[in-house]
Amino acid sequence: MVSSNAFRVLQWTAASGGLPTNEITFAKILRDQGYATGLIGKWHLGLNCESSRDHCHHPQAHGFDSFLGMPFTTMADCARWELSEKRVGLERSLGLWFQVLAVASLTLAVGRLTQLTSSWVPAIGAALAAAALLTASRLVGHLVVHADCLLMRNHTVTQQPLDFDRATPLLLQEVSSFLQRNKHGPFLLFVSFLHVHVPLITTKGFLGRSRHGLYGDNVEEMDWMVGHILDTLDQEGLADRTLVYFTSDHGGSLESRLGTNQYGGWNGVYKGGKGMGGWEGGIRVPGIFRWPGVLPAGQVIQEPTSLMDVFPTVVQLGGGQVPQDRVIDGRDLLPLLLGTAQHSDHEVLLHYCQRFLHAARWQQRDQDRATLWKVHFMTPIFQPEGAGACYGKVVCPCIGEGVVQHDPPLLFDLSRDPSESHVLTPDSEPRFHQVVGRVRQAVEEHQRSLGTVPQQLGTLHNLWRPWLQPCCGPFPLCSCDTEDQGQ
Repeated sequence: MVSSNAFRVLQWTAASGGLPTNEITFAKILRDQGYATGLIGKWHLGLNCESSRDHCHHPQAHGFDSFLGMPFTTMADCARWELSEKRVGLERSLGLWFQVLAVASLTLAVGRLTQLTSSWVPAIGAALAAAALLTASRLVGHLVVHADCLLMRNHTVTQQPLDFDRATPLLLQEVSSFLQRNKHGPFLLFVSFLHVHVPLITTKGFLGRSRHGLYGDNVEEMDWMVGHILDTLDQEGLADRTLVYFTSDHGGSLESRLGTNQYGGWNGVYKGGKGMGGWEGGIRVPGIFRWPGVLPAGQVIQEPTSLMDVFPTVVQLGGGQVPQDRVIDGRDLLPLLLGTAQHSDHEVLLHYCQRFLHAARWQQRDQDRATLWKVHFMTPIFQPEGAGACYGKVVCPCIGEGVVQHDPPLLFDLSRDPSESHVLTPDSEPRFHQVVGRVRQAVEEHQRSLGTVPQQLGTLHNLWRPWLQPCCGPFPLCSCDTEDQGQ
């Protein structure tokens, strides 16, 4: 899932990129072990390859028996916010080209009236093109909403566009239904919340409840949803045989703000945020486990772990085998969780921004103490100067003029300085060269294990293609709602 341009995620539901079919998901492995597997919520790993119905990247092509959710992701454009991922940029581009063609049409018309040109055809053609662009600029917001903000139940589009006011109860009802259908056998349920992501769609009962504005309201509603799911497990008698893992894919999105309103969250003492390959604010996320009778409540594990660890942990817990024909960077978390291991199997963890290595951490274990070092090879340039994010951009860049490359790299001791406030140098840290040398050695070993793969997020596979657009009616009249209004 890399690209040679600035894209880090799929830009359209109707793009051809996505999770390659040769990838093995934990859902595939557990399904083969007899588990019922379900995905509820966001997918954002592609949908179609060659036609609007081939669903080559669909969750059900990757091991999930059932799916209810968005094949794409939530966006500010779904609610036509002033914050915008695509709509505003498209409107401006189309508006600019309209102005160019309008001026060209007037110029050609004047030329014909003054007999400088011999035909009306160029002027009329330019006028028609300008009218088409003006119409497109007025409709593009509507197109984005219908193209990307949709709900699918298995292989069928059931809401286009998605009714956000009904999304929360609908998804929770599906969670309850899945658990009730599958409570007598082994199951894997992946709930990928639409919260807490712009446009921060929050039901009326939670609006205004938090002291932290709309973002806080949205967090409180998600907290209530998690509680609802845990209560369902308890009521169905499933709690003692179900491992629950709650986490996030990245830190708060600092650039998601308008004026003084912060819509992307905040990261406390940790520097940086979402989309920054190295700073702790972008990569430190909660990892909360629940398994009554198996895992001790209240236990805190300080060892460095990774979301990559979910794969081998789930696979081995479900009785499957981790694939041996590829490099698996994750490590089984169960020994740490059960207390049979005192340390993480991760000595070094590498942190990429897109395909560029920005940072690495090394857990150095001495006899008397462990030190968690952090090395930064590149860091984004925050804007404006003195800020803690790249304000004015959707996200900080990974490479180019907006990034500083450090030689020697920046070094921090996260054990004592989790906020990465104090840069260590050879003068202030006697072990500087030892630490940097060990990390560089680990990077070289890692890079020797890398191979080339087809780019899924590059321009070729990340453009909107009309023939790949999922549509519940004759294209482009994509509009429907077949979900039960009573849910």
